[in-house]
Amino acid sequence: MAAGSLAGLLVAPCEPPGARSAAFAGIAAASVLGALDDLTGATDVKGLRGHLGELRDGTVTTGSVKLFGLLATGLLVGAAARRGRGGAIDAVLAGGVVAGSANMANLFDLRPGRASKVFLLASAAPLVGEVSGRRSGFGTVVAGPLGAVTGTITDDLAERAMLGDTGANALGAAWGVGAAVSMSRRGLVATLAAISALTLLSERVSFSGLIEQTPPLKFLDGLGRRSS
Repeated sequence: MAAGSLAGLLVAPCEPPGARSAAFAGIAAASVLGALDDLTGATDVKGLRGHLGELRDGTVTTGSVKLFGLLATGLLVGAAARRGRGGAIDAVLAGGVVAGSANMANLFDLRPGRASKVFLLASAAPLVGEVSGRRSGFGTVVAGPLGAVTGTITDDLAERAMLGDTGANALGAAWGVGAAVSMSRRGLVATLAAISALTLLSERVSFSGLIEQTPPLKFLDGLGRRSS
């Protein structure tokens, strides 16, 4: 997922100025931080509360490294994505959306194909706008990740492979950069508020439980899933 997303950026004509470098940096940083957690992270510490609690007690987990790493790189990438538009306020909002999206995709990557489906659903409306002529830059940023999803989702649904933090973080960061380059300030505020609310909700409520209890979501979640 990460490699396909980055490769797509090398050949896709990205606009506005700075979109390609922002997307490349955001996806690369998110995937590296995700790989760190995949390869060396402890599985007994979960969620923001768990990792921040460990940090408060003097223990630095890979989860907390990833958290602050995503925030730092998100701010840098957000500034690059909004270059020449909106100043510091827009840069901070965009940075929050990039970092939050990367983390959010990882929160959904708890069942085969779920993170990829959420990415596709979240990308649908912006992509329809691009096709209808409202060129915003979203489509060119997410073209590579869309190709990567196409190439990986079959194995993911069949449980022959999984995205892990590496792939999910990359996918979420790509969507976040696409949002950062294409949305108005009002759109960024609304998106960041929604991401923040869902992140806080995930600390108290199981997304998987909610999906299982909601028939339409349960149907979409299980669509195409099969055991290898």
